Amino acid sequence: MAGAVFTQDRARAVLDAAGHHEAELLSFGENAVFAAGRLVIKVGRGADLLDRARREVRTADWLAKHDVPAVRSAESEVRLVEGHPITYWQRLPESLRPAEPADVAPLLTLVHALPEPDFGLPPRDLLGGVERWLRIAGDAIDPADASFLRRRRDGYAEAAASLRPHLPRGPIHGDALPRNVHIGPDGPVLVDLETFSSDLREHDLIVLALSRDRYGVPAADYAAFTEAYGWDVTTWDGWEVLRGARETASCAWVAQFAPASQAALTEFRRRVASLRNADPTVRWYTF
Repeated sequence: MAGAVFTQDRARAVLDAAGHHEAELLSFGENAVFAAGRLVIKVGRGADLLDRARREVRTADWLAKHDVPAVRSAESEVRLVEGHPITYWQRLPESLRPAEPADVAPLLTLVHALPEPDFGLPPRDLLGGVERWLRIAGDAIDPADASFLRRRRDGYAEAAASLRPHLPRGPIHGDALPRNVHIGPDGPVLVDLETFSSDLREHDLIVLALSRDRYGVPAADYAAFTEAYGWDVTTWDGWEVLRGARETASCAWVAQFAPASQAALTEFRRRVASLRNADPTVRWYTF
């Protein structure tokens, strides 16, 4: 049975219940993100994300202690309102320009030099959301496609467990895309800290390799990123395993929007077809 659909209207109702009656929607994805005065308020999809929300706030406070340019929490406590976790963040100044792949590299260099935090970061469970996303999608997607993605998940999870990394393990952002970097007056700032983990550093680098291959990031921009970081993950013999795992997760992630969006369903079908056909040249579109 599909889970309850999380919509913008539902997120606004949760905000109203929390006493925030006027807020501007900034983005809607894994969370609904709103601006209210000097605050940014994130509403999570469900109570099962409460622990992750708490860890995200602790991560922000830890990064602040290490002077890593990252979004800062405005309140250390996470509220649970009508079954949805709510977190509060300091609103950043207006972005000066869109972030580029090369802007991600210096932030990753700082993160990858950090010691483990005292509160402990989990492994990067890249494929852990697949079941939840497919469950939310429910009957909106073909059951055969859901079964296909579950088989891919299991196969790549097993393959990833036996990888031998090139880089030392340790703290990673987990979703190191330009969209998770804000260019402010003092330079690039990391945002969306909910996937912070302790795992293979290669996870952070495969993100832009896949962006080049699937999402239309120019090869020159990818080259600028690898030059700024100092290493190209695609020279590592395990990169295609992490790429396949991330493709699987990215495909399943879109599925959760299919019950309420024909565009999401169309994109989900495009992605599944390209994976079934083992065609890495099919362009995917952000959603």
